[in-house]
Amino acid sequence: MQALSRPCSAPVWLLAASSLLWKNYWIRGVLSLAMISGFFLIIYMGPVALILIVMTVQIKCFHEIITIGYRVYRSYELPWFRTLSWYFLICVNYFFYGETVADYFGALVQREEPLQFLARYHRFISFALYLAGFCMFVLSLVKKHYRLQFYMFAWTHVTLLIVVTQSHLVIQNLFEGMIWFIVPISIVICNDIMAYLFGFFFGRTPLIKLSPKKTWEGFIGGFFSTVVFGFILAYLLAQFQYFVCPVGFNSETNGFTVECEPSDIFVMQEYTLPAAVQNSLNWKNVNLYPFQIHSIFLSSFASLIGPFGGFFASGFKRAFKIKDFASTIPGHGGIMDRFDCQYLMATFVHVYIASFIRGPNPSKVLQQLLMLQPEQQLSIFHTLHSHLRERGMLPPAAGSTQPTE
Repeated sequence: MQALSRPCSAPVWLLAASSLLWKNYWIRGVLSLAMISGFFLIIYMGPVALILIVMTVQIKCFHEIITIGYRVYRSYELPWFRTLSWYFLICVNYFFYGETVADYFGALVQREEPLQFLARYHRFISFALYLAGFCMFVLSLVKKHYRLQFYMFAWTHVTLLIVVTQSHLVIQNLFEGMIWFIVPISIVICNDIMAYLFGFFFGRTPLIKLSPKKTWEGFIGGFFSTVVFGFILAYLLAQFQYFVCPVGFNSETNGFTVECEPSDIFVMQEYTLPAAVQNSLNWKNVNLYPFQIHSIFLSSFASLIGPFGGFFASGFKRAFKIKDFASTIPGHGGIMDRFDCQYLMATFVHVYIASFIRGPNPSKVLQQLLMLQPEQQLSIFHTLHSHLRERGMLPPAAGSTQPTE
């Protein structure tokens, strides 16, 4: 009877495994759609909601990485490790967000006297707070655990560098215009999904040992799909001021504004195609937003270099013999598992804007002028007035145009 029952056991086992696999795919798919829908809802709610969600993600990612360190070394009962880690998180956020307030909310700072004091001595206060944490760490050193405590001190600071600094750059990109926030995040998500789908259906050739499930077919298919998706998304968003205008603060309404005259990269222009393309497509000219061309470079980075953020995270998890950073999202792991590529992308976008896009920002200069003393403002006014008159952009003074008798 045993011999007769064996052939039936294998199909049942395979059926159960297959059912479990498809159940996992359904869970991942449904939660992915829910997260994407939530992302669109947050975009609709505006810049404040986006800033809050970035802060929430940052805190959760920091918690996941610090928790791994705590679990690895918890048997040593190191004093103040978690307390100091969270204290340093508060200090670094105070520094970065204080810089942002001083840069973009000058009018509000000028109006509130307590904020003037905090803005004037912001860096000194930030340094003093960090110095207090540094002294607390030195006082917490325990004999026989010196090396381990310094390991954890470095662990905390590297986590701050990876998580908090990159989150600050995400917010800086957001203030340049929501399109610089939405497009990079969307193309990383697209690359992740399309690389998975191409790898699932066509994957045969392993890509890298750190991630055995990654394949060259998924990598290449994800690249081309992401470039096309980014190009189309850039075209759709570039048509709306809500997405392309820098995020500013209106001192009259005490709220954010996204109204402006769109810059040249968001104005439709005509381009002449290369001769080879003209002969192939019988097209001579094409109308594009310049931002669509920039989107090709963003998509290329997200597809070719961005995945290395995921490979880095895979190596990190393998080093500590864990599957995921946490189990916050069923089927996806922790928040950090979903944002490992986003942080690298945020840094690239910030550098890209500073190198190839950003010019002088009149609103930012005005914010800085408003923080000067009245005498300094008057001196700058007279200097600028004389300069514009010499260039012929202002009419000469009334007295100088009258003939002398």
